Amino acid sequence: MRKILLFTLLYISHFLYSQQDCATALAVCGNSNLTYSPSGYGNIKEMVNSGTCIDTSGEHNSIWYKITIATAGTLTFNLVPNNPDADYDWAIFGPNVSCGSLGAAIRCNAATVIGVGAATGLNMTSTITNAIGGSTTPYCRYLNVLPGETYYLFIDNWVSSTSSTTAPFSLTWGGTATLASPFTDPTIQPNPFMPPGIPAANPADPREVIICGNPVIFDFTTLSAGIVNGNPGFSVSYHTSANDALTVNNPITAPTLVNTTTVYYYSISYTDPANPNSPLNRCKQTGTFKFKDGSITVKNATLIECNNNNAGTALFDLTTADVTAATGTSKKYYSSMFDLNAGVNEITNPHAFISAEGDVYVKVISEYGCSAVTKITLKFHPVVVVHEATLTECFLESNPSTGSFNLANAPVTTPDNTKQYYPSEADAISQTNEILNPMTYIAPSGVVYIRVTNSRGCYAVVKVTLIVTPPKYSGVLKDKTICMENKTILDAGPGFKSYQWSTGETTQTVTVGVGVYWVKLKTGECFTTQTVKVMPSELPVISDIEIGNNTVTVSVIGGTPPYKYSLDNIVWQDSNVFTNLPRGEYKIYVKDDYNCTPIKVEIVVPNLVNVITPNADGVNDVIDYSALSGKQNLVINIFDRYGTKIHQADKLNGYKWDGTVSGRRVPTGTYWYSVLWNENNTKNTPVKFTGWVLVKNRE
Repeated sequence: MRKILLFTLLYISHFLYSQQDCATALAVCGNSNLTYSPSGYGNIKEMVNSGTCIDTSGEHNSIWYKITIATAGTLTFNLVPNNPDADYDWAIFGPNVSCGSLGAAIRCNAATVIGVGAATGLNMTSTITNAIGGSTTPYCRYLNVLPGETYYLFIDNWVSSTSSTTAPFSLTWGGTATLASPFTDPTIQPNPFMPPGIPAANPADPREVIICGNPVIFDFTTLSAGIVNGNPGFSVSYHTSANDALTVNNPITAPTLVNTTTVYYYSISYTDPANPNSPLNRCKQTGTFKFKDGSITVKNATLIECNNNNAGTALFDLTTADVTAATGTSKKYYSSMFDLNAGVNEITNPHAFISAEGDVYVKVISEYGCSAVTKITLKFHPVVVVHEATLTECFLESNPSTGSFNLANAPVTTPDNTKQYYPSEADAISQTNEILNPMTYIAPSGVVYIRVTNSRGCYAVVKVTLIVTPPKYSGVLKDKTICMENKTILDAGPGFKSYQWSTGETTQTVTVGVGVYWVKLKTGECFTTQTVKVMPSELPVISDIEIGNNTVTVSVIGGTPPYKYSLDNIVWQDSNVFTNLPRGEYKIYVKDDYNCTPIKVEIVVPNLVNVITPNADGVNDVIDYSALSGKQNLVINIFDRYGTKIHQADKLNGYKWDGTVSGRRVPTGTYWYSVLWNENNTKNTPVKFTGWVLVKNRE
């Protein structure tokens, strides 16, 4: 394992620092990143009369190191100055000697080695142990070392103490042995040390600790726990120079005003709690850092959103407010500065914040934890100006309670805005159930709502009242009933702008006969079509005629009573019975209350037969109504005195009765008969002729 010690240029007065003496030798630690450049000598010139190869030259610009071995093996080192005029000599004492009695050097080299890269030290190929002044052999033979052994290394830049030629050197350890260090022992340092801050843009520059402002008061101790990273026995001190960090002089112990230009140093020290005299206690690990101003610049911002439907609030996305140009920030939003300062009532929905006009306060936090406060002003776009409107349309004849509306004609806003139509205000706000046929919208009287949206996407909802003009009918135009042959006047009545009849007339009245008519009545701009019927009166019907002895009784149905009756269409009577009619043919006339052309039925009053003597003498032997055979449905029925039908005379027996039943003569007596037929007219008027007959049979 190889350990590297880098020593950078430091001009250290021997009046201030005493590492030039053996007793105050610096500990060489396996992973120490020590920086040093010898300048001057210590309080004691220990090399004078020491019997070493440096005896004659003495001390000029020197430093002492104490080396403790961790694991056995070979030990080499390579010492390289970075100044071409530097000439370094060195000597090693040990093992396990004390500064008061160092004894003879076990390795020593005073060879003249000058120039950048002119190295000296121990290596594995040299066989000499000493090189006196004037020699040009830069390397001596390696050392075999054991664990726990300690050695002292004296290094001297041979340049005169009055010369300005001082130079740092790099000291690289080699061989198979390792040097003891608390910084490489996992039992002492179980965790890696964490350098403070973040890497600088240039990796060669010191790491950067973020501060919020420049300058600011900073407490360095806040870095210690992060650096130590839980390693027991280690402590950290802070300094303004590398020398102070190395010697732990002039530590910064109180919060201090810092800036972003000064380089600061930290020194990690170890103290063995079980051995305060342990050589490891003198090990140091140092590092550098600077401060970087991580504060952020913020600015006030304004968000303008839609006060939709003039609700008094708008939906704001606070995260879109341009409050800073910095990247990698986080933001917290509050409704008041009081809440922001107290850290309470944070706005948890900044992407969808519903608010009236006002202010919101923002705490902007940088990626480094620095914060700044700014304000977002919330404002509304001008509201969408709308006006309620009313649309009036004529009724639809197919459904008079509705009309066909062109909603686009509603004058609710200016033409540059867009409109959408909905059946309810809630639908208009949520944009559901949109009316997709606004130019031919069929609806009854009521309301619809229009969502009016401007070019900014702001909207307002406005109500449109729909009025269906109902049909206006004539109150005087009524259906009429007239005689079929008559005419009548239809009057639509006054109060209409115009009249248009199905007959073509455009007057208030028309004269018409029986039929169905319509008239279009104009009220305002609407037309109402009213239908009227002129119906023929129902003619009465002679439903039955009964003929008795010299009488005719007429039964009438239909038409409109009361009826009037006549035998000559001249003289009329109210009674339906005609009397004292001799045998023969008659015309019976009937009319109803409408006094229309009367109906007429022709009848026959037959001869009455009251006695028959069926004795085969050829006189009155039979009842014979064959003279009526031309009538429809002619039937003669014979009944006994008990009303039992005993004979029927019809076409089969020549419409006759000879006073027998089934070939046997009936007893002498009175019998009843009825003669039934239908007159040969359009109504097939039924006629009934009744009478009695005396049958005389000789025994």
